[in-house]
Amino acid sequence: MSVPAATDDTRVAQIGRYRVVTRPPRGDLVALVDVAAQVADVPMATINLITDTEQHQIATAGFEASVCAREDSMCNVVFQGGVPVIVPDASRDDRFRDNPFVTGVIGDVRFYATYPLATPEGTLIGTLCVFDTVPRTLTDKQKRALAHLADRVVDLLELELRTRELSSTVDDLRDTQSELERSNEVLAAFAGQVSHDLRNPLAAVMMALAMIAEQTEESGGSTFLMDRALSGAERMQALIDDLLGFARLGGELSRAPVDLGALVADVREDLAAALAGATVDVEELPVVVGDAVQLRAVVQNLVANAAKFTRPGEKARIEIGALRQGDRWRIQVCDHGRGIAPEQRDRVFQPLARVDESVEGSGIGLATCRRIVEAHGGQIGLDASPDGGTCAWFELPA
Repeated sequence: MSVPAATDDTRVAQIGRYRVVTRPPRGDLVALVDVAAQVADVPMATINLITDTEQHQIATAGFEASVCAREDSMCNVVFQGGVPVIVPDASRDDRFRDNPFVTGVIGDVRFYATYPLATPEGTLIGTLCVFDTVPRTLTDKQKRALAHLADRVVDLLELELRTRELSSTVDDLRDTQSELERSNEVLAAFAGQVSHDLRNPLAAVMMALAMIAEQTEESGGSTFLMDRALSGAERMQALIDDLLGFARLGGELSRAPVDLGALVADVREDLAAALAGATVDVEELPVVVGDAVQLRAVVQNLVANAAKFTRPGEKARIEIGALRQGDRWRIQVCDHGRGIAPEQRDRVFQPLARVDESVEGSGIGLATCRRIVEAHGGQIGLDASPDGGTCAWFELPA
């Protein structure tokens, strides 16, 4: 029976993925053909995989496995029909009477039963075959049992393949994790070096500017330009500090129970000046497991943003709460400010991204928050508050 080349190519590729043709017989497959021989009450059974040119007996019971040319294979004649074929006496069957496995050239097969092996994608790759040197028949119970065993052959081949693929994926993930850890270490070292290299000359510039401003003021001159230069240098210093924090935070975690209620109280004390005149309502907050220092940086950043982005002429109104969602806690910091357009809510978590240039900031804070929250196995995002402001939230495993 001729087979289209494309079908052969697909079969050969699938058989190659199973990696059983060129290796010693697998114990699980040998055990299965043993059971098949017992079920059929015959002395011999085999699992055949049929490539474009050969039949490979990858597991046998009652005889030694071998490889034969595809044109000599009995199974090659019928397996692509996709249905079992049972022949009581092959020497009396026109399809097999001249086959070398029947005539005595290779074997003396009389009883012959073959069950096709189909992959989950429907590719026929071979057969589960039982045979004897004397004529015989099978009962309906034996036929059903052999059909189930043929399915189990493919299950075993697929199980080993998926296990191998999973192991490969795990190895790749480990390699990726190692590379990320190495990259983070390099990034932190680089940021630290850059920070050190920039801080010293920047400190000298700021000192010189301060001295010039002082001398100018004593002589009665204008310090406007000096004040602008000093302000720019201070912003540069803040940006350097934020960049260094972005590189270092979110890596190594010192995990311990963290009382978010106490943490928010500390943040409010630290931000007393920024929160002057603001209304801050805090609901009962949970205890979570995490790095207290890094989670404090997240909360402080979100509360500081809520205090900064107010509507013209209004004082900040901030609500801080928590909601249990299955196996996670969602912590929310909501304001009644100007709000953020939906298309901008993801962009603001990118480093150096700023939505409102009129408000001071480096654009690093929310990017740092995302790194910290993701390092804790959580997520962070922004939603609109009921009155059009912003609800910044982050989720942590409960």
